[in-house]
Amino acid sequence: MTVQTNRNYRELAEKILNGYVPSEAEALQIVEAPDEDLLDIMQAAFRIRKHYFGTKVKLNMIINAKSGLCPEDCGYCSQSIVSDAPVEKYALLNKQSILAGAQEAIKRKAGTYCIVMSGRRPSDAELDGVVEAVKEIRETTQLKICACLGFLTDQHAQKLAESGVQRYNHNLNTSQDNYDKICSTHTYDDRVDTVQKAKESGMSPCSGMIIGMGESNRELVDIAVALRALDADSIPVNFLNAIDGTPYEGVRYLNPRHCLKTVAMIRFLNPTKEIRLSGGREINLRSLQALGLYAANSIFVGDYLTTQGQEPTSDWKMIEDLGFEIEECAL
Repeated sequence: MTVQTNRNYRELAEKILNGYVPSEAEALQIVEAPDEDLLDIMQAAFRIRKHYFGTKVKLNMIINAKSGLCPEDCGYCSQSIVSDAPVEKYALLNKQSILAGAQEAIKRKAGTYCIVMSGRRPSDAELDGVVEAVKEIRETTQLKICACLGFLTDQHAQKLAESGVQRYNHNLNTSQDNYDKICSTHTYDDRVDTVQKAKESGMSPCSGMIIGMGESNRELVDIAVALRALDADSIPVNFLNAIDGTPYEGVRYLNPRHCLKTVAMIRFLNPTKEIRLSGGREINLRSLQALGLYAANSIFVGDYLTTQGQEPTSDWKMIEDLGFEIEECAL
């Protein structure tokens, strides 16, 4: 059955600002809208984004604090057990290296420093190493700390929260129906459980998605609805970077217009949340990267875990050219 398209996106945005929650059918219409509607959609998404965030852009920086050596079989990841990608493999960095990363984040004008580890879950010793570094960073800077260390126990979540970690990232990555196609060593529900544990500990939940792993447009909406239900405060939107040596090598079907419509849809369904353009934005949004910030209000600056991002100065210039401003970390 064909659903009649409502192409008055601005009217929908105004309704959302007055408390309306779009239906899944309305969200799907945004993702499947004709390309000629793209600018109207982005303008409407910007109406919502500007209401809650003005023209500020939050910058985040990642440090790959432990690389490779992961027993999970996530098909998209160059650090997984099924990957033959030639990535660095090393144990948890020492405290001084993590502290140096915090100073680099400040140089890049990032307000949030993301400490990321590969692996299923941290050992007690690894968790203690992260906690000690976080305590010193919090004592000496105004950086917000986000940790992404894998699955959490209640005890580990509480320890991180008490150390000063304000935010915990654990992405859903794809829809519940699509999950067993990308990973078999853990489940979608395992990921939901960790997001909930982080939230219960008092840390702000950060959870997002990867676009481009064979999901349907309907499943894209399902992920955005699930993130709304989880009440994720920060939503990283990644775009598949099909790394050679992973099961997704050669999978490249995304185009910038589809990516932008998906980001806008996420803004319509999660109007008050930080939405971050994340991994793969440079190769999937390409020359339309700047348009993404009419819906999103946050980006990663610099490199990702095992792939390169664009130079921080290019991101700063992109933000300046839009007439937006960086929400800098107070020193």
